[in-house]
Amino acid sequence: MHTQHDHNHAHDHKHDHTGGDCGHSNSGLGCAAELTSDRIDRRILWIVIALNAIMFGVEIVAGINAGSLSLLADAMDFLGDTASYSIALYVMAKSVTWRAGAALLKGGVMLCFGIWVLSMAVMAIMGLHTPDPVTMGVVGVLAFVVNVISAFLVFRFAKGDSNLRSVWICSRNDALGNVAVVIAASGVFTLQQGWPDIAVALIIAGLALFGSFQVITHALRDLKNK
Repeated sequence: MHTQHDHNHAHDHKHDHTGGDCGHSNSGLGCAAELTSDRIDRRILWIVIALNAIMFGVEIVAGINAGSLSLLADAMDFLGDTASYSIALYVMAKSVTWRAGAALLKGGVMLCFGIWVLSMAVMAIMGLHTPDPVTMGVVGVLAFVVNVISAFLVFRFAKGDSNLRSVWICSRNDALGNVAVVIAASGVFTLQQGWPDIAVALIIAGLALFGSFQVITHALRDLKNK
């Protein structure tokens, strides 16, 4: 026969066991879902980091060999994204202040990148030459495919906090920049002049500057509303 004391002890023990550390009163399913989502986000970021690092190597070599400013600008963009995504991965589980601070850092990097490309474009205008349009076109298409894959993978971050949203903004801007590189390659091939290459480098710089404004604005909003 079970006593009232036995019943109460079993009842209390059951609630202690299922409460967990996640603050859910009825079950640990909510916590498990959050942990699963976090693991998926981290895996996505690792994949995107690897893709961007590989494309940086491909584009920096191709840009130097082809003499293309737009490819070199896009290569440096891939390098910046690799660093930015690594920062996003590092601060993912940290506080809002950390994540917003990381987004501010990435916004600053994008701003510096845009200014750097603008200065390179000015110097290229003074020493105008015709890059290799075939290399530009092939590598531009490859970079576009990689960035479309990356943008598809991180689309889930588009409505996230400033840290994760900055990942989406970078991938979106990169895909648009790659389309511009392919168009520039067609222009160089048709005109046999380097102006389209410089024009697209300026477009990539503009995308970086606009993206930095979006990232910094969202990060400051997160800090204000934390």
